[in-house]
Amino acid sequence: MKHLLASLLLALTAQAATKPNILWLVAEDMGPALGCYGQKEVSTPNLDRLASEGVRYTRAYTTAPVCSASRSAFMTGMYQTTIGAHNHRSHRDDGYRVPEGVRTIPEWMRDAGYFTANLVQLPAEFGFKGSGKTDWNFTAPEKPFDGKSWDELKAHQPFIAQINFQETHRTYHAPKHADPAKVELPPYYPDHPIVREDYAQYLDAATELDRKVGLILAQLAQDGLAENTVVVFQSDHGESMVRGKQFCYEEGLHIPLIIRWPGQLKAGTVSDRMIASIDLAPTFLAIAGAVIPPKMEGRVFLGEKTAPPRDLIFGARDRCDETAFRFRAVRDARYRYIRNFTPERPFLQANAYKEKQYPTWTLLPKLFAEGKLTPPQAALCAPTMPPEELYDLETDPHEIKNLAADPAHADELKKLRGAVEKWIADTHDQGAEMEPDWLVKAKGATKGEAPKKRKAN
Repeated sequence: MKHLLASLLLALTAQAATKPNILWLVAEDMGPALGCYGQKEVSTPNLDRLASEGVRYTRAYTTAPVCSASRSAFMTGMYQTTIGAHNHRSHRDDGYRVPEGVRTIPEWMRDAGYFTANLVQLPAEFGFKGSGKTDWNFTAPEKPFDGKSWDELKAHQPFIAQINFQETHRTYHAPKHADPAKVELPPYYPDHPIVREDYAQYLDAATELDRKVGLILAQLAQDGLAENTVVVFQSDHGESMVRGKQFCYEEGLHIPLIIRWPGQLKAGTVSDRMIASIDLAPTFLAIAGAVIPPKMEGRVFLGEKTAPPRDLIFGARDRCDETAFRFRAVRDARYRYIRNFTPERPFLQANAYKEKQYPTWTLLPKLFAEGKLTPPQAALCAPTMPPEELYDLETDPHEIKNLAADPAHADELKKLRGAVEKWIADTHDQGAEMEPDWLVKAKGATKGEAPKKRKAN
């Protein structure tokens, strides 16, 4: 009997050893601002090297352009609109839980035999810590992760360990590198010293992030873990710029995604497969050899269980802080369509966070009043927004020419409008009923955290 138990234990240990670890590096508020994506005035040798050793995805998208909604989605493999997690920093103290059959990826991976961690404590010589960010719009499980220290990993394999980085989230605090005079600005921002300096600081933050990632990857190799670890680098949503974060343009939803899997993924591959951030959860489970939960809306994109590629990528934005919009968006291989359910509200609708943290946000109205903006820039200052937007990303990558009213694109408009309507119905989009005004105001008054319960009249 002892020999049988010993043999069984040995077999289980060997099986665990064959399962790859997963190191999940998550940046905040960052578009594909890396050298390997063609970004200039940034220095990202470590992430560029990671891309050269694995796969760089050029069409990876988050499902929401703000952190809490986006993280609620990719941490469960479910659209935030499906699980009631679509409003930014909602359900913090009301006991709300995700629907039956929905769990966070660490819970699923723990069942698959993985040690789970959200690393805060890193080697002391690094001089920094992981942020430990979760930011979920639902009540977290009692034990969302098993550990928080890098030192625990080697003895707890296989592991899935997430490290969160704050650098590209405002306020920026990085050494100067980019030359503001050489920064290439998109045409919807004014060519102004304030804008140039602000964008340069964002790129400097990306450079600093890369430095920290380099230290982590070097330590992974030094600890003898690199060859059996899948490294995933992504951002939680798009860039922390005026037209990026909180909006459903490319700038708000397009994210970097780099994956290195030694012996499994061909080094230096560039993939244009369309990836939604919710696809990571089932893909991690597939890597672990686990069963994919039937309710999970993400699709496996690596390994033997790879699903057919997506033809469409969906995104959504709802209330952020005290500012209520409702956008639903979809893109195919060429076009992006945005449906605005709140067109009577201006793009620059009052938002205390952006007014304080985004210098371009407050600069735009001043330059508009002085008649110093081009039409694409002035569009951001209009008193209302279009109910529908359609952009040809091949000919108009900056999305400044709205084709929704162009008869020549009527078929594409109809197709993508129908796709959004079908998606809303199929996924049981819970954003159709917007929060009451008292709750919206309360969210803003408490800086995005959960408000106190309203007293009965």
